[in-house]
Amino acid sequence: MNKSIIDRFFFSQVNEHLDVASNCKNSLLPSFKRCLKICLSSLRKKRKILFFGNGGSAADAQHLATELVVKFSENRKAIPALSLTTDTSVLTATGNDFGFKSVFSRQIEAIGNTGDVAIGISTSGKSENIIKALEKAKEQKLKCIALTGKYTKDVMPFCDEIISIPATNTSRIQEMHIFFGQILCNAIEYELKLANLVKEDK
Repeated sequence: MNKSIIDRFFFSQVNEHLDVASNCKNSLLPSFKRCLKICLSSLRKKRKILFFGNGGSAADAQHLATELVVKFSENRKAIPALSLTTDTSVLTATGNDFGFKSVFSRQIEAIGNTGDVAIGISTSGKSENIIKALEKAKEQKLKCIALTGKYTKDVMPFCDEIISIPATNTSRIQEMHIFFGQILCNAIEYELKLANLVKEDK
């Protein structure tokens, strides 16, 4: 790949990202505010947030749970959050005994409590194990949020809010998922500290 091709490729990727980000900026504020309200209401009632996803979305789930448990930008008390993608024994046993479609729903059945928040991440919006987990969460009276692309039909029946990224390129969708997720974590930290619910941890 010669220099001019590399340059064009680089700028085309950056411009595509910026176009999607601009569309998100113009369309997702109402959904963001509703997601933040759901999470804050749950945390103020001493509940927890459960994140889950596949592949890169599994990494995002771990990343976002970490932002809350450890810190985003300030030292403060831990915020209760958990990624359902990290326990290899549970994941493999569930996959072996009940099938891969149940790897997250089984965990929600075990540890999901009324008033918790379940956040399922799927770039396609069609991941069977994400849909099944949101269905189980709804059944157990958790609040449910999905981060998806344009396709939302399959998760919609089980969700209280959906962040639908206006893009078809999976990479761009995933970039916006982690970007949105980090803004959400930062806002949660800020709002709880403002309300004096997570004092500085010295």
